[in-house]
Parts: sequence; structure tokens; C-alpha cells
Amino acid sequence: MNPLLQLDQVTIRFGGLTAVSELNLAIGTGELVGLIGPNGAGKTTAFNLITGVYQPTTGKITFNGRATGGLKAHQLARLGIARTFQNIRLFASLSVFDNVRTAVQLHRPHGIINALWRGRGFREGEAEVEREVLELLEIFGLSKARNNEARSLPYGDQRRLEIVRALATRPKLLLLDEPAAGMNPTEKVELTRLIRFIQEKFHISVLLVEHDMRVVMGICDRVAVLDYGVKIAEGTPESVRKNPKVIEAYLGEEVTAPH
Repeated sequence: MNPLLQLDQVTIRFGGLTAVSELNLAIGTGELVGLIGPNGAGKTTAFNLITGVYQPTTGKITFNGRATGGLKAHQLARLGIARTFQNIRLFASLSVFDNVRTAVQLHRPHGIINALWRGRGFREGEAEVEREVLELLEIFGLSKARNNEARSLPYGDQRRLEIVRALATRPKLLLLDEPAAGMNPTEKVELTRLIRFIQEKFHISVLLVEHDMRVVMGICDRVAVLDYGVKIAEGTPESVRKNPKVIEAYLGEEVTAPH
């Protein structure tokens, strides 16, 4: 079976700097893969390549059997790639409901006549959007805050809302960029449970960039390690945490998964 996402010898250069070099990475349907490495290793650059922010200098990216070269971020979102960001990027002054509503609209057919005249099709579509938003907010425990401004939420709930908004685009692949950043230990435990829940509930693939190794080792099926833009290891969490190259370049010592 072909992987959902395939990176073949993907390289990107910025002037004389090679940020990612000949990266090979595959993610299967329903798989949860971690991408780790020290600061500046190229992890977020890899995310930007996958999501169309950058185009590879050389190499090829394929998603769901389709080459993504030349496609923009919004086009890839329609194909089924969604992401969150290291620094939360919510619409801070909009309500929780409207933050998710903007994402649900991605797959809604738009008719100019219905929109202008508020015809039956428009009203039915709006009602369906509202149902979908409320269902997602209920699933993730945010329904009581639906009318609150996004910036008024506690930090952990803002992270949760950003993930909900990404899920509202109905992705096949969800990219999480350091979702545990800034969280306290209790919030990290809740985040770990949330990621597991998302994968099981929505049957999607997840690519996770995260510095907290207890989170990574606790939930990932497989882990790839970047160092200076080069993949130096890939395998199960158990094999990666014992890999001498990974310990030297990044971990410093073996890391065990949380119990």
C-alpha cells in the first residue's frame, strides 16, 4: 500500500544554506509519526515544505498519490493537510465558535446567488455549518466557551482550540508543531490523551514535532530524527532513544516514555 505522505530526496536551500537535505520520509494512513531534533534541525522547515509554504529546491513530495509541487497552502488544505503552529495563531478577537466556523467553511460549496439573496440553500448550508461547529466544540469540551473571545481562553484551551480548528478542515493528515510548548506537566498529560483521542476518533495520520520527549516517546508509532537538516535516524521510539547518534546529537541521555 502506498503511504499517505511521501517525501523523496527532498532538499531546500536558502542561498548558501541547506535547511533540509535529501529527506526521505513516509507516513502511512492512520500512523502517528514524531519528527524530533535540536533547534535549527529543519523540523519546521519540513512542515513548511509539506504544507506548501516552501517549495523544494530538489526532490518530490507526494500526498495521497498526488505530487504537491507548485500547490499553495490553501490548495493542500483542501486536499486534506492541516497544521497547527509553534506559536498559537488563532483569530484572537473572534469567538471560539467563529474560529472553528472559518475552518468548516473550507469545504462548503459557495453560491453567489444564494449568498446574496440568502436563499434556502444558503440557510440550510449555514445551519449545517453551525451543527458541525457545535459538534466539534462539544467533543473537545469547548462548547461552554463558544461565545468567548479566543484570547480569553486559558493557554491549554487555546492550544486545544487551534487543534479543533485544524480538524474542522477535515484533514487526512494533521501536522502538530510543538503543541506542548508552554504547557505545564498537567496540560501535557491532557495533550497526550487528546492526540491519542484525535487519532482514534478521526482515523487520521499525525506528524508531530515536539521537544518534550516524554510526549513523543509516549504516543508515536515511529520517530524520525533530524540534525542540521539531515535525517540521522528513524525507527520505533524504543530504538531511537537508544541510538548513539541521537543521544549524541540531541537527547544527551536515554529518555523513557511516561507510565
